[in-house]
Amino acid sequence: MTKEFEKRLKLKAEIVNGVCPTCEVDTILVGITQEFFRCMDCGTDLQQHINGKISYLPVITPPKNKITRVKDWDDGQD
Repeated sequence: MTKEFEKRLKLKAEIVNGVCPTCEVDTILVGITQEFFRCMDCGTDLQQHINGKISYLPVITPPKNKITRVKDWDDGQD
């Protein structure tokens, strides 16, 4: 790499400890952006939510041509 390129390229990764809701392991989460993190155990992309406490929730992308609603999901718990 050229020195000019190295001067312009500034990567800043945030690394935090947290519990991944997907694999339920206390692990290291690496910041992809300021609000998105990746679990280093299972590789799940998580979105950081701050509402009184910091929590990480899986990033859910709906399939194309389908409408999904959270209330329609069934986790098997009543």
